[in-house]
Amino acid sequence: MMRTLLIARRELAAYLRTFQGYIIIAMVLAVDGLLFNAYALGGVSKRSSEVLSLFFFFSSGTTLVASVFISMRLLAEERQAGTLPLLYSSPVKDHEIVLGKFLSALAFLSLMTLATVFMPLLVMVHGKLSVGHIAAGYLGLLLLGSASLAIGTFGSALARNQVLAAVLSGCMLVALLTCWLLARITEQPLSDVFGALALWNQHFQPFQAGVVHVRDVVYYLLVTYVALFAATRVLEARRWR
Repeated sequence: MMRTLLIARRELAAYLRTFQGYIIIAMVLAVDGLLFNAYALGGVSKRSSEVLSLFFFFSSGTTLVASVFISMRLLAEERQAGTLPLLYSSPVKDHEIVLGKFLSALAFLSLMTLATVFMPLLVMVHGKLSVGHIAAGYLGLLLLGSASLAIGTFGSALARNQVLAAVLSGCMLVALLTCWLLARITEQPLSDVFGALALWNQHFQPFQAGVVHVRDVVYYLLVTYVALFAATRVLEARRWR
């Protein structure tokens, strides 16, 4: 566990030392702020809970996109720079490498997500909001980000460079997102299966409305586990080539 935390700390420091990390944070804050002002606060008057729900709706989109850009460098950069064999030759196990890099990305995403908290607080100052609604929404964003980052880690483990990693991760996320569409055009039991697999629709909307269901928490944790397990297996397979 200590080696995992050392890798996570080193990787998090790398995010905070480079312009790429700050560019991602700036872009997310700018897009969230613009959407918040244009659609959540603008237009016809809304109840505070509706404004907050719209904020989490837009933030879930930027979280998904940011996850692709944050995770694309995790393992693909090591392979691109030729430093992955150094990691293989160290006394660090494959699952420690994957988990350490994932935790660094999750810590960075959490910092970025928490930096948006001033927007819900603005709504709270001028209206009536439940703290539980805000907490549930942010829990949903972090769980959605965790699952997306794990899928991105898997894509980064498969790819030879960062661009290919971003493309692979984006394709996998889009495939899981569009399951809700397949659920609408198919009949039971397929529609139930596709609905349960969909990354955003029925699993994130309760968080957006301030409701936490155990099944949704379990779903995001399961996606995270399966994707990280797959990334570890890819590293193990490449080690013995």
